[in-house]
Amino acid sequence: MRPDTPAEHIAEAERLIRTATRYPEDQEPLLLQAAAHLELGDARDRASALYDQLLAGSPANPHLIKALQAANLWEYGHEPEARALISGIRASAPKDPAPWEVIAESLEAHDELQASHDCFTEAAALLITEDEPLTPATTALLTGRHRVRRLLGLSHDDWDMVADTRHIGPIPLDELHDPKRIWALGSDDPAELRAEIARLRAELGDRRAALSRPFPVAILHWPARELAELLTSYPTLATEYTSHEAHLREIESSLRALAASGTTNLGIVTASVPSYEAFAASERTSPASPSLLPEYATTLAARGKATPWPPSPNAPCWCTSGKPYAECHAGELD
Repeated sequence: MRPDTPAEHIAEAERLIRTATRYPEDQEPLLLQAAAHLELGDARDRASALYDQLLAGSPANPHLIKALQAANLWEYGHEPEARALISGIRASAPKDPAPWEVIAESLEAHDELQASHDCFTEAAALLITEDEPLTPATTALLTGRHRVRRLLGLSHDDWDMVADTRHIGPIPLDELHDPKRIWALGSDDPAELRAEIARLRAELGDRRAALSRPFPVAILHWPARELAELLTSYPTLATEYTSHEAHLREIESSLRALAASGTTNLGIVTASVPSYEAFAASERTSPASPSLLPEYATTLAARGKATPWPPSPNAPCWCTSGKPYAECHAGELD
């Protein structure tokens, strides 16, 4: 069941914090997920403490954590600290689009439209060059900049044209970013509200499409230790995995069946319990739900985590036995 009430968000955050204690190597993504749940549960002071905890160590992406901290602080009355963090991030000029987007959207949310525009523009100038092709993340910066420029009443410039060109949805960006949408959100007119819902759905679909990319048809592989922990924590999944040996045989036979049916670009993604639990939290779904497993596999593959199948005959088998594939699962079902 997905968290909905503040109490459910707090409970999910506490579960993630416990998991992070058990798996320090995955602490950063788990605690970031926990902080997000604490914010949704209106426990912003606790979320701030988690961000501080991460920054006290050696996080992989300190600028993103500072950006999230700034956005959180501003929401519960700590504007000066938030502004100081935002100024520090801009001065550091990170090469990652994510912190720029967070701080620019935070400024936008607090009606600091000119500062938000300047922030989006600084990020675009830094990250979009002739030698660096546009990515979904940098395109999102141009899309955000386009939205803020519409709110400011500015005429289109070259980057706005790029944003328009990259936009693939049925509703043009100018309409999606029409300032009148803000008025529609407070309207009592059902027609206006229906139109706004249609626009929001289109915008969400565009964002998902921008983040998508070709990836293999992938099957989950649980190493023996991870599978044992998974079934201990979530016994209902035992119907999916009767034993580790059967799990390995099922992977090979399923991939062979897919290949025989003409499916190409097959792969295997290695699962872990912390990663799976973090994914479940992001989807606001119980890890005990069998229907979540294929979604988790697809997401790992989309993030480039898939190993192509089949290996060459003399390459190590995908099951990590150390044997050549030809002497392991390649021959096991022959």
